[in-house]
Amino acid sequence: MAKEIRALELNKTWTIVQLLPGKHPIRCKWVYKVKRRADGSIERYKARLAAKGFTQVEGIDYHETFAPVAKLVTVRCLLTVAVAKEWHIHQMDVNNAFLHGDLEEEVYMKLPPGFSASSNGTACRLHKSLYGLRQASRNWFSKFAEALRHYGFIQSGADHSLFIFNRGNIFLGVLVYVDDLIIVGNNASHCESFKGYLDSQRKYVLDILAECGMLASRPSPFPMEQRHHLSMSSSDLLSDPGKYRRLIGRLIYLTITRPELSYSLHTLAQFMQEPRQDHWDAAMRVLRYLKQSPGQGIYLRPTSLELEAFCDSDWASCPLTRRSVTEYFIMLGGCPISWKTKKQSTVSRSSTEAEYRAMATTVSEII
Repeated sequence: MAKEIRALELNKTWTIVQLLPGKHPIRCKWVYKVKRRADGSIERYKARLAAKGFTQVEGIDYHETFAPVAKLVTVRCLLTVAVAKEWHIHQMDVNNAFLHGDLEEEVYMKLPPGFSASSNGTACRLHKSLYGLRQASRNWFSKFAEALRHYGFIQSGADHSLFIFNRGNIFLGVLVYVDDLIIVGNNASHCESFKGYLDSQRKYVLDILAECGMLASRPSPFPMEQRHHLSMSSSDLLSDPGKYRRLIGRLIYLTITRPELSYSLHTLAQFMQEPRQDHWDAAMRVLRYLKQSPGQGIYLRPTSLELEAFCDSDWASCPLTRRSVTEYFIMLGGCPISWKTKKQSTVSRSSTEAEYRAMATTVSEII
């Protein structure tokens, strides 16, 4: 805690002042976390001071709060192009990213718990975007984007989180996802300062299997039984529906690198409100499928940048609404970049109509 306070003071995050009449300071709290390495061992213990942003008043303590986040399609496209052209790829995490953002509003905060000011001040006048402030993410992105533009980067109009530097024979691309950066470039000297690693979801899968007691389960070759349509069955309601919801939420995150899970999880996610035993058994089938290949993901390889797209529809497949399901899968140079399984918004009166709707959705995604 003392180390965190010293770091905040060195960063000039606040100034201790006397609270003026009519000013209402927001509250703050300490958040404790155990940071672990990729193998699960403890790396260090962290204490972070966070502002209670929910006590901020709109129009006084903050105004705009939105900040762009990189699209996953942009991430995959950028990596695919980089691999195809044999560019350098790096990942970087910005330490204390939010604290770099300058605070425009006049915001006061109560003194941190356990902290005694050296002066006679009664509150902290914030100058930087402390964690927890509603505008913290926006201020950090604005500060970082301004710095990149100063160095000659151009912000993409298709995805505002992508910045391109293209001068002479030097190309450098920076993609921002909150405080994580993906850097690609054709010049090693310009990328050398960006060092890091690309995460795999293997450990994430193993953690889910261990939490559900499925590490010793028999693997399944398919995530869902063929021709098996789940519905609001007559099986027993789960005693703990929250457990089912947490599991499905974690599995949905896996579809970032496991497109083959999209259909199964699209089906299972429809029963979050009242999950039953049949639905839980089907979710366990997905875990058994993951058991056989926990480290599987998207393989990026050097190839020609040819765009391919496939789409299909399952006519009137939903037993509850009889709406059709659209599925598409788009590849760039043989590498998957975008996929989705989605129930169509209206009821199609024929399989042909359902196919045309699926085709229109796919073309819209490509454009």
